[in-house]
Amino acid sequence: MKYSGKNIMRMCGKNWRGWLLVAVTVGGVVTAFLFEAIPQDPAYHAFADRRTLFGIPNFWNVFSNLPFVLVGAFGLSKLSRLGPASLRSAYAVFCIGAIFVGFGSAYYHYAPSTQTLVWDRLPMPVAFMALFAMIVRDRVSEQLGRVILWPLVIAGVTSVGYWNWTELQGRGDLRAYAVVQFLPMLLISLMLLIYRSKDHSAPWLWGTFGFYLLAKVTEHFDVAIYDALVVVSGHSIKHVLGSLAVLCAVFAVLRFNDSERTQHKLGADSEVSPQS
Repeated sequence: MKYSGKNIMRMCGKNWRGWLLVAVTVGGVVTAFLFEAIPQDPAYHAFADRRTLFGIPNFWNVFSNLPFVLVGAFGLSKLSRLGPASLRSAYAVFCIGAIFVGFGSAYYHYAPSTQTLVWDRLPMPVAFMALFAMIVRDRVSEQLGRVILWPLVIAGVTSVGYWNWTELQGRGDLRAYAVVQFLPMLLISLMLLIYRSKDHSAPWLWGTFGFYLLAKVTEHFDVAIYDALVVVSGHSIKHVLGSLAVLCAVFAVLRFNDSERTQHKLGADSEVSPQS
């Protein structure tokens, strides 16, 4: 078969969604590294609510991580409902990552420092990447979603390791970690817009995206929210909103699975024909 310019353009046109995702990915990575290295700001550890309760410093910033553990455990309790092994693997990684986000963040907030922040950040890209792989599997390609899971998880963990290493060298660089945290969320929102869903997971995934954005807003306005409400800070609210984002993702994946089971059942029924 000859590949003329017209044929190549036609093939690219059919797969424009994939090319768009690739372009955004490459553009996001390149753009991030056009900036100078971003060290960790020591002021980041100065949270608004530092009250000690029951002998626990920064009590509410520590305690507000419990929902991550509960939601992750709830998600794992639904693991037996999932069919395909590849979906179960990514889903289990996601839920376990969410549980460790709760423990890691609680450990960090007990004694905030750049050293303890490593354990807060380490589980986050694991959960991000597992969710991203599941959405690629559902929206773009089942095979691609299965193949990219572990490379993405390794890349996510490596980004935290790289940042920590640069901090130890006295020239901290958060760029890789920023790419791992924010680029998947951008690509997820893009996939929701340009790929049709075979199920009813989209509202739950938009809920994940919405709660994630709200969590970032409350994190940014930590002090202002604490000054206004007094009883709770923006950062504590961020943890609760983040756990709700995880819960929406759990419900979305269960929708993936229900849709696949229905399709498999319809496929099996169509193969059975009545005897004449």
